[in-house]
Amino acid sequence: MCGIVGAVAQRDIADILLEGLRRLEYRGYDSAGVAIVDSALNLQRVRRLGKVKELADAIQQQPLLGGSGIAHTRWATHGEPSERNAHPHLSREDLAIVHNGIIENHEPLREMLIQDGYEFTSETDTEVMAHLIHKELDKSESLLQAVQSSVKQLDGAYGTVVMDRRNPSCLVAARSGSPLVIGLGIGENFLASDQLALLPVTRRFIFLEEGDVVELTRKSVKIYASTGQLVERKIVESDLDHDAGDKGEYRHYMLKEIHEQPESVANTLEGRLGDSQVLVDSFGSNAKEILSKVKNIQIIACGTSYHAGMVARYWFEQFAGIQCNVEIASEFRYRKSFVPPNSLFVSISQSGETADTLAALRLAKKSGFMASLTLCNVPGSSLVRESDLAFLTRAGAEIGVASTKAFTTQLVSILLLVTAIGRQNTMTAETESNIVQALRSLPEAIRQALKLSASIEQMAEDFSDKHHSLFLGRGSQYPIAMEGALKLKEISYIHAEAYAAGELKHGPLALIDSHMPVVVVAPNNELLEKLKSNMEEVRARGGLLYVFADKKARMMEGDTVNVVTLDDVDEIIAPIVYTIPLQLLSYYVAIIKGTDVDQPRNLAKSVTVE
Repeated sequence: MCGIVGAVAQRDIADILLEGLRRLEYRGYDSAGVAIVDSALNLQRVRRLGKVKELADAIQQQPLLGGSGIAHTRWATHGEPSERNAHPHLSREDLAIVHNGIIENHEPLREMLIQDGYEFTSETDTEVMAHLIHKELDKSESLLQAVQSSVKQLDGAYGTVVMDRRNPSCLVAARSGSPLVIGLGIGENFLASDQLALLPVTRRFIFLEEGDVVELTRKSVKIYASTGQLVERKIVESDLDHDAGDKGEYRHYMLKEIHEQPESVANTLEGRLGDSQVLVDSFGSNAKEILSKVKNIQIIACGTSYHAGMVARYWFEQFAGIQCNVEIASEFRYRKSFVPPNSLFVSISQSGETADTLAALRLAKKSGFMASLTLCNVPGSSLVRESDLAFLTRAGAEIGVASTKAFTTQLVSILLLVTAIGRQNTMTAETESNIVQALRSLPEAIRQALKLSASIEQMAEDFSDKHHSLFLGRGSQYPIAMEGALKLKEISYIHAEAYAAGELKHGPLALIDSHMPVVVVAPNNELLEKLKSNMEEVRARGGLLYVFADKKARMMEGDTVNVVTLDDVDEIIAPIVYTIPLQLLSYYVAIIKGTDVDQPRNLAKSVTVE
């Protein structure tokens, strides 16, 4: 959600800024802009509504030359998507600013600044920051001091970078609730909201912490904590693949990432399994001591990660004998909750910067939880740094807004955690061994599921004229049905809802007719016969059934029953395997509908604001 890139160098940096924005397109945005100071100290700015390509084409017609600059992709919060609301924002042609986050007290600040003679040209809270810093600069010795005094007046979240055309040799950035990372070069330095933006120019990074303000020049990096004290932050060498953003042979990032799942799952498991045991130390050097005391689990997540947490509840209570509660982060953080003794707080997030999840973690630290653990895909992210234990899913960079490989690797990580904790409770050595063997078979099981693409693509044609759909599952497959419905609505814009199949008679059955596709996940387990009864209820009312079934389930096709058969898989990993055909179905339906698969409307990859 929104993207920031900044640079201070001796060379022209327009191409670096544009490439950084391209690499952040996956986060979701509606406009883009660049500001650069040229050699004559003129502040040049170009903004465009729409894609980064529109901005790049404009800059090709109007070249921006200079070694200091900032760039931004905006996802609208305050003010409609438009060129005048796009970043960077200026104050009196002197200061330029880019900003991720939301300033909650922008209205009283705006009124104060108007009284001081500042004119506003946009509806954004960001322009308020620009004028506030400009005002403070008149009373300060440096841009650094002006930013430090300004942020003390702000309520809300921000990751911001400020540039003064009169002193272009430095950029000043501040972070509170929205991530920023410094990229270290030789005779040049960079800033971004995501290290992926800077991988073409550096692999050495410093992740800013809450409250940090940094003064960046070509040759120096000075970081100040919220107290104003000069501090040092750890330099991290990144091993991320800078070509992770390439689609390769695939038409869309989403399809590429669906097909990367066997490898991604193998990466999640690598070095974390013994012959018949999960290696508990893979959760951290002190994990064994912490996990041995756990008696209750509280999982917090949003969106797709929340569905992973819903599967976790089934697994924790079935395999580990541990009570598990799962809650949406935005709900948890705004209600009073009871914390049982020896409770472990578990956050799940692809980015590690999800605003509500991060706020919930900070609340949990004050609420009496024994310890915190995060399952996350991004090393160095806020959740990773602020949790007591961190387990990296190793999914690799996920560019498509609709999560695929991040979800399956989260499920794998959860199953490893269930086993690591279960060993300290009721789980037998035999059960642990069975889970380990099932996990070892998972990459190949996913490969086999991917071979169903042609059949699923053909099935998707039936959805071309549909506007609504139901998804059904039972037991641990119910959250998988929820995830399947989310994927379909995210990228095809078909209204889709998921239900536990046993709930059909409690309302959803009223929706069934010959225009309502009903998608069913039907592995061969103890709930299969119950599920078949639910399917008969649909068929008897003229509903259209689209069933993903285990070959041993013996599902019969008919005029209103379409079946795609999966190989028999261990019940332990069935929720993960049955995710694959639902991802493919949503993808092919979106292709038929002609929607923007990788960047669906109104959505962002990383939700870093409330």
